[in-house]
Amino acid sequence: MPAESTPEPAIPGDPGDSAPPRPKGGRRKARSPRSKALLVTAWTAAGVVALGGAGAGYLFFKLNGNLKSVDINQALGSDRPLKVDNGSENILVLGSDTRSGTNKKLGGGTDDGSARSDTAMIVHVYKGHKRASVVSVPRDTLVERPSCTDSQGTVHGAVSGAMFNSAYSTGGAACAVKTVESMTGIRMDHYIEIDFSGFQKLVDDLGGVTVTTTKAISDKESHLHLAAGSHELDGKQALGLVRTRHGVGDGSDLGRIQLQQAFMKALVDQVKHVGLLSNPKKLYDLADTATKTVTTDSDLGSVTDLASFAGGLKGIGSSHMTMVTMPVQYDPADANRVLVDKARSELMWKALKADRPIPKAATEGTATGTAKGVVSPG
Repeated sequence: MPAESTPEPAIPGDPGDSAPPRPKGGRRKARSPRSKALLVTAWTAAGVVALGGAGAGYLFFKLNGNLKSVDINQALGSDRPLKVDNGSENILVLGSDTRSGTNKKLGGGTDDGSARSDTAMIVHVYKGHKRASVVSVPRDTLVERPSCTDSQGTVHGAVSGAMFNSAYSTGGAACAVKTVESMTGIRMDHYIEIDFSGFQKLVDDLGGVTVTTTKAISDKESHLHLAAGSHELDGKQALGLVRTRHGVGDGSDLGRIQLQQAFMKALVDQVKHVGLLSNPKKLYDLADTATKTVTTDSDLGSVTDLASFAGGLKGIGSSHMTMVTMPVQYDPADANRVLVDKARSELMWKALKADRPIPKAATEGTATGTAKGVVSPG
């Protein structure tokens, strides 16, 4: 369950558990951690809910009762970047890696009740809602984590040189949003979160997602084994793909982000072309799963609000999405960590604030993985 479903989010006992391995080429190998990461797009979950909201009244109330939300605005107060009124929207999408309940079996590890944000994406929807830029934030980026108040009212002090994903494990959604806003200077208009079991069931309810791999992927850590070629992935395989890093590329977490971004595009295309309106049962199953497994900010805390939000995103397909990774460089003191490339990041955030495309100069010369092009939609 999301962190907000428990009285207070827990702090992982060993931050080193989430460390990505060093890339090949002279860097030593890190110890093998538990594989953990997942992915969902803001408009995939919201779009499913929007369709479900079009059903009969009693279904509407059932779906509405499924939703969980976090009052980000109340938790963070007024000490936030100003909302830029230019027609754009910014959404923080988190994949939470909780170790409790059904997620223990899916993610492995100890059922310690803690949760981590092992996938984080800043989705910028441009004015007119026809295009979007998606910025993946590497989980082990060392950041200046600001002081923040979680949804239970507990204050967490500022920390210098903290891993990015520690914000969520320390203070839940509110502290994750606060950290992203502090890093970027951009106000997050919305927040959407999904966990292991929810992601897997959404893919299964969708009927699978089709991808093409240019080379074989074999990773015993994520239990994924795919030959080169076309595959219709079920939920378990899809979860394995977005978690894998040892089975392809240089084994880095940055490479895993490239796989996640490719799958995200395939997922968006699948939702747009699956023909949900002609299959009421599939439509309801998806809506029921989505509303049970996502957590949103309170402004999206009803099916009506979520449906309205999703309606504004329905025109964005994979061909209208720009996928990048936040500019980072390997930490000279510890190559298992990355540091924000401040100059290039500033170019990125400045462009998004002005609702402009991200310039190539913002991503050229940054640290990247070597899994690009291994997976593609269809």
